[in-house]
Amino acid sequence: MKQPSAIIIGAGIVGLATARALATLGYKVTIFERNERAVGASIRNFGMIWPIGQATGPLFERAMLSRSIWKQVCSEAGIWHDEVGSMHLAYHDDELQVIREYVDANQQYRDCTLLDPAQTLEKSAAVNPDGLKGALWSGEEMIVESRVAIGQVAKYLAEKYEVEFYWNTAISQVQYPKVFSGKRSWEADEVFVCSGADFETLYPELFLETHITKCKLQMMRLVTQPDGWRIGPSLCGGLSMIHYPGFQTAASLPQLRKRYEEQYAEYLKWGIHVMVSQNGGGELTIGDSHEYGLVHDPFDKEFINNLIKDYLHTFANFKDWRQMQSWNGIYPKMMNGQTELILEVESGVTIINGIGGNGMTLSFGLCEQYIAGR
Repeated sequence: MKQPSAIIIGAGIVGLATARALATLGYKVTIFERNERAVGASIRNFGMIWPIGQATGPLFERAMLSRSIWKQVCSEAGIWHDEVGSMHLAYHDDELQVIREYVDANQQYRDCTLLDPAQTLEKSAAVNPDGLKGALWSGEEMIVESRVAIGQVAKYLAEKYEVEFYWNTAISQVQYPKVFSGKRSWEADEVFVCSGADFETLYPELFLETHITKCKLQMMRLVTQPDGWRIGPSLCGGLSMIHYPGFQTAASLPQLRKRYEEQYAEYLKWGIHVMVSQNGGGELTIGDSHEYGLVHDPFDKEFINNLIKDYLHTFANFKDWRQMQSWNGIYPKMMNGQTELILEVESGVTIINGIGGNGMTLSFGLCEQYIAGR
């Protein structure tokens, strides 16, 4: 029996997740990446595998499946990962109330609990104790160093499943069963377009017809903390609770949002909520903002970075606040309430896209479910 074959366009997390799902079913997989390595949104993030951001139900289950796959891949490939969990910190009674309601609604489904100030400070020496009222602890979040891990996953797929990579090869046209890079062509039984916002290059009319936009985010990195000092779990301020749909089970969330709309209007205007994660080398990744539109200027807005750092000071104390990097990333996001775009353009050609800011958290689970369920 002939081995089935698949071509994947894009070596970011969605392309790698699709490749893994197909390879485990016996496919011969070939990945084409226009750059010498993945340099898009898949490496420009916190490295968070973040189940707590997903609403209880199918998306949370997908996130947990994705987490289990991440853990397996990291263990087999020797990729650094840290199962540190997360804390959302409360400094006002309304924030604490949202956390209390969240825990009451979710503790039978998730590893989460409400911590008092002493328990919170015991979890992390990086928490600002001034005015602290408590925290939401979740044990399910995991960190990878995405700018390294994405390349390591590609190497793992090549070694374990003999996935073939064509780097520096921009696919300019798809004519099933062939894909073209200029005059060169390759063919396979199935083609998957997993190229993020770049899919508009291959299917411009389809891109314009789709309810999809692009999100620009700004992030920064602080220097390695001295003497091996660790912050423990990833930390979030209260603004994150109005950002993630997982918190919509809290009945008092609208009242919290109303206060934020008055107190933090500039933050909400630029889609800012503030989080911090720590990589294996001790550096701190902080951010982020969210600007939506089909075209974004390539320049960072310094006032956005300052807003992020100002808010971070309200809930975090670090040993060294020196900034070593800032950057922006752009990812495609669905605008009509859909959590992803999976679209069969023609028989044998499928687009997987539009996962938004949940790529690291959901891609492995999404692609495993989709490929296995066909």
